[in-house]
Amino acid sequence: MSAQFPTMLDKFCEFEQSRANKLFLAEPVRGEYQQFTWEEAGKQVRKMAASLKEMGLGKDDKIAILSKNCAHWIMADLAIAMAGCISVPLYPNITPDALREIIVHSESKAIFIGKLDNPAELRTGVPDGLIQISFPFYPNAGCLNWNELIAGKKGVEGKPELDPHALACIVYTSGTTGQPKGVMHTYYAIAFAVDAFLISYPDIKEEIFFSYLPLCHVAERMLVECGTIFTGSTVYFVESMDTFAKNLADTKPTVFLAVPRIWEKLQEGILKKMPQQKLDRLLSIPIVSTIIKKAIQKKLGLANARFVFTGASPINPGLLHWFAKLGITIQEAYGMTENVALSHSNRRGAVKFGTVGQAYQGVEVRLGKDNEVQVKSPASMLGYYKEPGLTAACFEDGYLRTGDEGSIDSEGYLTITGRIKDQFKTSKGKYIMPAPVESKLLQTPELAQVCVVGSGMPSAMALCTLSENARNHAPESLQETLHQALANVNKSLEHHEQLSKLIVLTEEWTIQNGLLTPTLKIKRKMIDACFGEQYGSWSKTPDTVIFA
Repeated sequence: MSAQFPTMLDKFCEFEQSRANKLFLAEPVRGEYQQFTWEEAGKQVRKMAASLKEMGLGKDDKIAILSKNCAHWIMADLAIAMAGCISVPLYPNITPDALREIIVHSESKAIFIGKLDNPAELRTGVPDGLIQISFPFYPNAGCLNWNELIAGKKGVEGKPELDPHALACIVYTSGTTGQPKGVMHTYYAIAFAVDAFLISYPDIKEEIFFSYLPLCHVAERMLVECGTIFTGSTVYFVESMDTFAKNLADTKPTVFLAVPRIWEKLQEGILKKMPQQKLDRLLSIPIVSTIIKKAIQKKLGLANARFVFTGASPINPGLLHWFAKLGITIQEAYGMTENVALSHSNRRGAVKFGTVGQAYQGVEVRLGKDNEVQVKSPASMLGYYKEPGLTAACFEDGYLRTGDEGSIDSEGYLTITGRIKDQFKTSKGKYIMPAPVESKLLQTPELAQVCVVGSGMPSAMALCTLSENARNHAPESLQETLHQALANVNKSLEHHEQLSKLIVLTEEWTIQNGLLTPTLKIKRKMIDACFGEQYGSWSKTPDTVIFA
């Protein structure tokens, strides 16, 4: 591997020496931040790597990590690499059955079990005989204890030499449809992706990152974990979603990543305290406008944020414009688990709302059949673990098939118009791409979540949930607003795309009720499974806005 592509472990060992006493990891535990310098983390990582080796774990052995984001998640990941093993990061809200399936499929020989809501229940999915290691702040009976394992241990010395083209991790997709697939990535693919990202963002140096999206998800792992390690930065963690606002305000990150649903929630919180009309009025007064913007940025914890990103799923351009008026320019990025999130992004100072930006250096892009976005770079996966057929189907002439429909403008900005597989046909034989229609509806402040359905039906309709502010209003007062919103959206659509109904559901779609993925994308098949039986009766109801 050329010197310009050091691995994550190379960079960690470098900063362990050169920034020994600087803060690396800060994790709030029961309200108090537990802090680890680069040197302190290094000692724990090296001792844990030695412990893994003593257990007989080594080259090509898979070790799973099951935990919410925390300091020892990153330390465990580094220890796995230092021991020459392969990491298998898992979603902390996985079901016991899915956990068992992935452990068996990946042939994992050990598992780190950390910060979880229901560790006892989840551990019923851990096969008998598997080595289980618990993190220091989250002990579990029957697990080997991290602190006890490293006590008095002599750590691995020096900088372990890794084959850059060796398998670094198997990342299982969250699975909006079908079974999760194990995406295989090398150290080289990860290092190439980080290098390409930093070329596009040369001002990212020594930063403060904030970690709350699942670290097992490729976007969080690349931006936050790798971003921190490759730049010698500091990462702060969230304690819980209840303390999210306080932890974010405490952290004051310089780099911040959120998914669209988080941005929607932040907007709702602002509008709850300051209605849109009042906000517009204050922002129209020059001196007051500056004060209001700074106050909101500070309240959100984003006053110091120089790089603000959104990714994982499409975001409504209206939301981007709304935050821009508050002085927060959100840069939309695009990538997949299959290319360690290296595809496109909007660069600082050259943001084009509604697009996912331009390709990174070293990434080739083209549009295939049905305008499918296809990308090629050294960051592409080796393939799906034990799935040669699925792997072959995912590539065409060396290009990774994304499954997304898109268009590219004259400056190379890519616009994603929807998932090809989400497209459905009505009983009239007309195809509808739901994402653009949903985006139009989401410009209605009263709506929080929208899913357009209608496969095999005479016309499409939209299922939705209300924003927090709108939930406080009586249905009668919302009826006219939503009628008007539906009429306005229909005016902008082709005749065959127009929606016959707007179904307002009472329960929010969440990860817990199975309607969102861990990165807050809608699971369309689950929406159909939950509500499909009622589609027929709803379509026959004379009202166009139905409160179900």
